Amino acid sequence: MSKLSTATKRLLLGRPFRSDKLGHTLLPKRIALPVFASDAMSSVAYAPEEIFLVLSVAGISAYAYTPWIGLSVAIVMAVVVASYRQNVHAYPSGGGDYEVATVNLGPTAGLTVGSALMVDYVLTVAVSISSAASNIGSALPFVAQHKVLFAVAAIVLLTAVNLRGIRESGTAFAIPTYAFIVGMFLMLGWGFFRIYVLGEDVHAESSSFTLNAEDSHLYGIAFAFLIARAFSSGCAALTGVEAISNGVPAFQKPKSRNAATTLLLLGSIAIVLLMGIIILAQKIGIVYAHNPQEQLVGAPEGYHQKTLIAQIAEAVFSGFPIGFFFMAIVTALILVLAANTAFNGFPVLGSILAQDRYLPRQLHTRGDRLAFSNGILFLSGAAIAFVVVFGAEVTKLIQLYIVGVFVSFVLSQTGMIKHWTRHLKSETDKAQRARMQRSRVINSIGLAMTATVLIIVLITKFAAGAWIAIVAMVAIFIVMKMIRKHYDSVAAELEEQEWDGVLPSRTHSIVLVSKLHMPTMRALAYARATRPDTLEAITVNVDEPDTRALVREWEKSDVTVPLKVIESPYREITKPVLDYVKRVRRDAPRDVVTVFIPEYVVGHWWEQILHNQSALRLKSRLLFQPGVMVTSVPWQLSSSAKAKPLDIEKTAGATRRGYDTGEK
Repeated sequence: MSKLSTATKRLLLGRPFRSDKLGHTLLPKRIALPVFASDAMSSVAYAPEEIFLVLSVAGISAYAYTPWIGLSVAIVMAVVVASYRQNVHAYPSGGGDYEVATVNLGPTAGLTVGSALMVDYVLTVAVSISSAASNIGSALPFVAQHKVLFAVAAIVLLTAVNLRGIRESGTAFAIPTYAFIVGMFLMLGWGFFRIYVLGEDVHAESSSFTLNAEDSHLYGIAFAFLIARAFSSGCAALTGVEAISNGVPAFQKPKSRNAATTLLLLGSIAIVLLMGIIILAQKIGIVYAHNPQEQLVGAPEGYHQKTLIAQIAEAVFSGFPIGFFFMAIVTALILVLAANTAFNGFPVLGSILAQDRYLPRQLHTRGDRLAFSNGILFLSGAAIAFVVVFGAEVTKLIQLYIVGVFVSFVLSQTGMIKHWTRHLKSETDKAQRARMQRSRVINSIGLAMTATVLIIVLITKFAAGAWIAIVAMVAIFIVMKMIRKHYDSVAAELEEQEWDGVLPSRTHSIVLVSKLHMPTMRALAYARATRPDTLEAITVNVDEPDTRALVREWEKSDVTVPLKVIESPYREITKPVLDYVKRVRRDAPRDVVTVFIPEYVVGHWWEQILHNQSALRLKSRLLFQPGVMVTSVPWQLSSSAKAKPLDIEKTAGATRRGYDTGEK
């Protein structure tokens, strides 16, 4: 790494942490709440909005159902929170739904949960950031016109913050999250106070508009389908509940109790905010259209529809613009930070899946700041792809959303029922049995509700885009199966054959020569020191005058190793050497052939381009030849000596690679 890149990385990420400092990165409840609960709490910024959008198809009269739909969502959330409190006590290792399903239902169910959660985490980032862009766009038209650019920049910023480590990111996010909670309660409290205590008429800017319904004649099954679809969109408020069960290891001790308490706080705050927004929005007469240009009647020309939260804030804080801008800012911030829940949950899940050999092992390794850096980068890249493809449009992205999380909910609750049933068979203590039976009842209710919601979501959202999420889950499932199969086959191949201890009959050493210079002399000396049975030097004739000059110089020198010249009529180097090595192996199959390749060690990346290209090609091909060993003999150029203290001992991860940086 160059000096500039090293300094930049240190500026962005900070100094690396020792492994024994991991305990210092654990989170107290006051920090864990904004880290893990921001997703569930922030979903109240777009879940009520989606309910109004869906119902707008049937006209303003359909808005009468919003409180009942909100209440249904709140009941489901309360049951899910109660269910997951059982999960964090029973499985505190951080595997969450994946561990519950794997242990109780088998690897296939666990892998299904893993693939579903991975898709859901990616969509959490995409939806939250896109919604943040919409909220900021309500106050700043420039952002509304460049939502994709804003969303990508926000994801990159979140990635950089999370790469610094979980505790630092949590501390950075605590203030905006608490500002959002306080701001929301102030807005709702002041709004209800003005309406019910002061008796004022509070109206939203859209309350004077009428709605040109796309289909106002829905009856029977069609209308029930619309209500079900609105309910399924509102269930986006439940996303993020599962993140705490995946992040229990990040809590301070006692981990399970702190996680359960945080989960209870999360659920309570989210339910109050969800119901408060829906009731207040209906009370002040908000008209929110799926297609404002065509549906809104009475709106001024060029009208830009603000988000639900922005309209409420503008009405409640009328005459006090600071309140409106404050709510717009903190809402956008909480939506950006909501993506941070995924940035904490996804890497932990990826690490566990990698440990079980379902994902590349690199995802199991912590980076310099003790965060799962590779998982963070993978999540960031996938989320950016979704944002770009769907144009940062929340309405489009939310159709793909929540399918994965409810798949994991259903399998997790099924696994927990089996967990309690299994333990009840062996438990004799009456108090413990009563607690387990109570927990099983809670999880059974959770299963019934989440399964019902999953069916509704699949029916109402499949054609609208949920099929894309399902296809992505299936693809990830298949890829993880293939990765596991590869790792298993490699392990079996390495273990099933016993080492017979038979040494090779002879060793045949070959030194590759391009010129008779110091690197060649070192390679010859090292090869001779290994005491091979046969030692020879070979050169490839790609230029007749140069080869003749090398042969004359070789004969005049005091080198006693014979030099063979291999003809290359097509001026290739790699193929003639490979053919010669194969011929040696064919003539003496029990011999081991060792090829010594002199290489330059350079200090700058551009020098690497100018040197060692032939050596790299040769090594990459020789490694596939059975019975052939490849040995690089380095020759350090002066530039490498200058670069050593900078680019090796002070680079990122140098301590993990065995260099002493002097840092404590």
